[in-house]
Amino acid sequence: MGHIEASRTLSATPDALWVTVANPSTWGEWFTVHDKWMEEPPATLTEGTRLSAKIVMLGMANKIDWTIESVEAPSRLVLTGTGMAGVKATFEFTIVPEGAGSTFTVAGDFEGALVKGALAKAVEKDGVKQLDKSLDALDSLASAAA
Repeated sequence: MGHIEASRTLSATPDALWVTVANPSTWGEWFTVHDKWMEEPPATLTEGTRLSAKIVMLGMANKIDWTIESVEAPSRLVLTGTGMAGVKATFEFTIVPEGAGSTFTVAGDFEGALVKGALAKAVEKDGVKQLDKSLDALDSLASAAA
C-alpha cells in the first residue's frame, strides 16, 4: 500500500475552502491528481454519491470510480475508489480553522497488484509533489472566490 499526505496552513477561510473542495466542478483547477470527470458530476456531494474520473499519477492515467464515503461540512470529505487493474484509492480532505485562515490536509492511500515495491515508492514521491501543487492552487482559488 502507498500513502501520500500534505498539510499546510492556508490563508483561505474554512468556509471558502469547503465551498471549493465540496464542488467537484472545481477539482480540475486545483486537485492536480484529477484530470477530468468521465461524466458530469453532481453540484453537491453527499454520502453515497458516485463519480467517475480520470486521474494521472507518475504520468500514467487511470479511470477511477469514486464513492463519497463521508461528508462532514465544513471540515471533512472522504472518497474511496476503484480503478483499472484493481487499483484501490482513498482520499481524505480535512479543514481545521487556523487564525484567520485554515490548516488543510489531504491524505491518500492506494493499493493494487501493480502498486508495489519500487513503483509504489515512485507513485508516493510523485503524489507528494502533486499534493504540494494542489495546496498552492487550492489556496489561490478559494481565496479568490471568497
